[in-house]
Amino acid sequence: MRWSNLTLSAEERVRLPGYRDEAVIRHFEAPGAIQTRFYEVRAKSILNRVPDASMVPFRWTINPYRGCTHACHFCASGETPILVANGRHKPLEEVEVGDRVYGTVRQGRYRNYAITTVLDKWITVKRAYRVVLADGTELIASDDHRFLTNRGWKHVTNTQSDRLGRPHLTTRNRLVGTGAFADQPAETAEYRSGYLCGIVRGDGTAWDRPPIGRQSGSWGFRLGLTDLEALRRARDFLAAVEAPANEGRFQRTAGSYREVTWIAAGSRSLIDRVRATSEGPLLSSRKWCAGFLAGVFDAAGSRSASVLRIANADPQILGWVDACARRLDFDTERERMHNENGLGYIRIRGGLSEHLRFFHLTDPAITRKRSIEGEAVRTNANLKVEAIEPLGRAMPLYDITTDTGDFIANGVVSHNCFARPTHTYLDFNAGRDFEREIVVKVNAPELLRVELARPSWKAEHVALGTNTDPYQWVEGRYKLTRGIWEAMRDASNPCSILTKSPLLLRDLDLMKQIAQRTEFGAALSVPTIDEKAWRATEPHTPNPRARLEAVAELTRAGIRTGVLVAPLMPGINDDPKQVARILEAASAAGAAYVSGIALHLRGEVKQLFFEWLEENRPDLIPLYRSLYRRGAYMPSDERRRLAAMVKGPEVAPGERMRGRIREPSPVDPSPRQSSAHAESSRSLREAAEQARLF
Repeated sequence: MRWSNLTLSAEERVRLPGYRDEAVIRHFEAPGAIQTRFYEVRAKSILNRVPDASMVPFRWTINPYRGCTHACHFCASGETPILVANGRHKPLEEVEVGDRVYGTVRQGRYRNYAITTVLDKWITVKRAYRVVLADGTELIASDDHRFLTNRGWKHVTNTQSDRLGRPHLTTRNRLVGTGAFADQPAETAEYRSGYLCGIVRGDGTAWDRPPIGRQSGSWGFRLGLTDLEALRRARDFLAAVEAPANEGRFQRTAGSYREVTWIAAGSRSLIDRVRATSEGPLLSSRKWCAGFLAGVFDAAGSRSASVLRIANADPQILGWVDACARRLDFDTERERMHNENGLGYIRIRGGLSEHLRFFHLTDPAITRKRSIEGEAVRTNANLKVEAIEPLGRAMPLYDITTDTGDFIANGVVSHNCFARPTHTYLDFNAGRDFEREIVVKVNAPELLRVELARPSWKAEHVALGTNTDPYQWVEGRYKLTRGIWEAMRDASNPCSILTKSPLLLRDLDLMKQIAQRTEFGAALSVPTIDEKAWRATEPHTPNPRARLEAVAELTRAGIRTGVLVAPLMPGINDDPKQVARILEAASAAGAAYVSGIALHLRGEVKQLFFEWLEENRPDLIPLYRSLYRRGAYMPSDERRRLAAMVKGPEVAPGERMRGRIREPSPVDPSPRQSSAHAESSRSLREAAEQARLF
């Protein structure tokens, strides 16, 4: 999220129910929170007592935010291609936390492309819509998702419940971005042959006589480049045609000169095979042409100042480049430099849209040449919206969160979302107000210090993350959670965190300090380790491996951290072998405990989940109708069966988990907790986690 455009409207104030003083209203103009209002209030109290009827193992919570900026439910089909930092693209469902992808940043009046890090990833079951653009691009997204248009950020559709209306796509809008992505080539024999021909003939120094280290008069082969990506691809492709080559260093780094590495061989039979592989052209084959253009671009191509060109002094090679480019439907122009060596260029016209199509269709190996970082967000492609069509069904939809607050999805700038941690079990408004009217208790840290210092305060355990997630987007601006941890540390007050986000690692330094003074614990939920099952069935869940990495990081830092297997779903991920894999992974991460949570279906989520079952697992519909016939929870017997799958002996703090284990509560590290409290803790976690997951 970027907060440089956070502005305060002059004298814009309002009195909220329950607050004595007027709230100052701030508007945030960024992709993640369009038309969201933040009500800055000074709360009268910050330690919230949990009602006795809840029978949970803790009595106090802190919620610095009322409402959540994790506005949209989800975004796009898992097949949607995402532009990654190496210039290639891959399906959204394969993007992982920690990946580097392209987003955008504002610089003055302009928006430029920038490389950003994926911080989180989620999946949900949501009603889907198809957005069709004039260039033939089709985007599958939920109605809540936002795209950048010529008139700002807009949702896919309006909502019936929103009488005032919200900015949404119409056929008068044009989307903004690079233009649709082209398919990337498969590594076939024709492609390999074309690539070797392009890089060998394009380099111009591949044939030496005499070769390095050989006597005069014998044949040798040498290809020297400064970029190892291309050199090693060529070596691998040569090995595929039984022409292995050795690797060595031709020139060390010196001053402004980069190191040059070569691959070489001296066998005449090997040279014959290399010659046969690198002779051309095969202009009738699109695959060969794609490989040839990739190879010759790696050898002698460049892209700078938005100009993509390939150089060579051999008119025949330039003719092949031009013919191959036209075979792939590129608009080319030949440039002559009138040099004595006859050097000329073939330029690919059409700007960034065509350059990306060139990179995607041909797939050069050298990633530095494919960079578009810092370039202005503009395109020659026709991205006018032609239609917005409901698909008439629910389907699994994915989304990611990035540093910049957006990413490039199939050639258009797409706003990224978080899951909606509404926790409706405490009667929060889960509709439009909850996601766009956010109360920010700006005095939470200082007020907490006052309340912890009162003589009446008994230093009871305080749990964070049991209502709204304290690490939601607005936390990047206000940093209230960090101030809360500092107050807890200074008061040596027992506390804990329950979260779905690995972003809690940002405050690891403070957590370590608290753990040195008093009891502190953390818990993260982890779904099935099976990739296919996770992507298909686990709504609103970040990458389970990223969560396990956070568990490992916290454990290495001395923080007692647990894993919640959530949700467990009969017939889908309750296979004992699957659960055993989670236990093994949790053990490897050093988790102190594991707890199981059964699937919870509340409100509209229940209907959407059954629609997903009809689409993907109709054989399970009778089972789930029976399990949820009385409401949002499974029968207690079934919940106990699922929870028992991850039970085991207790582990002392600091020990590595061995086998299946259980923790009485992720929010109360005390081993003296009663069994009744343990059961009620599981109920709370089930409600909290499932509200978060769905």
